[in-house]
Amino acid sequence: MLLAILLGAAVLAMLAKRIGVPYPVLLALMGMAISLIPGLPKLDLPPDLILALLVAPVLLDAAHDMSLRDLRRNWRPIFSLVVVAVGLTTVAVAFTVRWFLPDMPWAAAIALGALLAPPDAVAAIAIMRQVEPPHRIRMVLEGESLLNDASSLLIYRFAVASVATGSFHARDAVPALILVAVGSVAAGWVLAILIGHLIRRVDDAAISIVLQFVMTFGVWLLAEQLHLSAVITVVAFGLTAARAPTSAMPTPVRVNAFATWETVTFVLNVLAFVLIGLQLRPILPTIAGGQHMNWLSMAAACLAVVIVIRFVWVFSYRFFFPDDPGRPDAVTKQESFKGGLVIGWSGMRGIVTLAAALALPDAFPYRDFILVTAFVVVLGTLLIQGLTLRPLLKWLKMPHDNVVEKEILLARTKALKAALGGLANQEGQAAQRLRQEYEAALAGAKAASDSSAITDNVLRRQIVKHARGAIDVLRDSGQIGDDAYRRVEQELDWLELSTHR
Repeated sequence: MLLAILLGAAVLAMLAKRIGVPYPVLLALMGMAISLIPGLPKLDLPPDLILALLVAPVLLDAAHDMSLRDLRRNWRPIFSLVVVAVGLTTVAVAFTVRWFLPDMPWAAAIALGALLAPPDAVAAIAIMRQVEPPHRIRMVLEGESLLNDASSLLIYRFAVASVATGSFHARDAVPALILVAVGSVAAGWVLAILIGHLIRRVDDAAISIVLQFVMTFGVWLLAEQLHLSAVITVVAFGLTAARAPTSAMPTPVRVNAFATWETVTFVLNVLAFVLIGLQLRPILPTIAGGQHMNWLSMAAACLAVVIVIRFVWVFSYRFFFPDDPGRPDAVTKQESFKGGLVIGWSGMRGIVTLAAALALPDAFPYRDFILVTAFVVVLGTLLIQGLTLRPLLKWLKMPHDNVVEKEILLARTKALKAALGGLANQEGQAAQRLRQEYEAALAGAKAASDSSAITDNVLRRQIVKHARGAIDVLRDSGQIGDDAYRRVEQELDWLELSTHR
């Protein structure tokens, strides 16, 4: 059964790429189809295991790819979405469900609001890579998707704990939230430094990748044991680990690790939709029988609330905090309005919402209703917004900027100059050939790639070190972001791998 599900998911992902829709849309439909198949078992996993299994690797992968420079540059809109938009959505959903279900405990309503609050940027970014919107919009969405999981799941954790204790007081929770957040950031930073020294000593790709996953789950579980926020700890851990220089990890290890993490992220998305389908299967017959038909209307109301609240806040923010005209990438009011439409419509929910709903204890008040609502909101946002975001982007005709292309050119230029510097004291025909090759590349000509002499390869490996150092300096000084850095790093990786013959 598991093999059939993975095969089906792979086929759906290929279909999604062919028809130009984000693959989570089709995975959501697959989850709905699974919920309708009779005879399948209800797979029960411990709540803490669900969050660790489904969320920890996805968060670390996103944190590693996030540009710290772009986070700092766009901190105001990201902060507003991470804190204010999440808070408003949580409160609005809580009041909505309490209006429908007055006997639902406030803590349970807050938990539902918190798990519905964080958008998942996987679908939005998948679409935007096809259309190539302005770089700044993509950075805001990626930064939001990384950090809003932390803020929403922190509220979610306190709400779930309050159900167990029987009380929920926001006045008491806020100081505790701040203390936990600060402690979690510190823990993530320290653990990244300590674990980084260990992983960098491993030059075997398979062993290193296993250690990376073990350490990811270990960081999550350790944070839980210390009563910290596992989400914030993992995010801080990933952001810190990503700042290591490109030479810190052997090239074969990094190339294999990146491919493995991308695959695992896809499998975890599949698993989340499969699990929610299996959880919903025993619930759906009761709804079809008329026992809980009103749940669907309530879930639809929550879907409308999360969409509207995001739009309200995005345009409120742009009204009260207009773009600074002195900023290098400042935009006109018209472009700002278009950007607001795109960001406001990029509120698709995904794996974090599903994982948080699945992680609720069996005895949690209104758990079945929360599961149904979470799935309806995820499916609804993916179908309504996910399928229309690409036409919206084309209709708006947003200008494509070349921020990343300029930074890639700068990184390549600096890397080639550093490589030539590494050849300065080298003599012989091999050095002369490479010097001519890189001078031609620096001038924009196509570099030769069919040289296979052993002497050439030895020199290539030597000068790649100089090139890596050059792009490290560019990123650390903020002249390039992580998009350009990772692209040129990958080019240097393949260049280095081509010399291992």
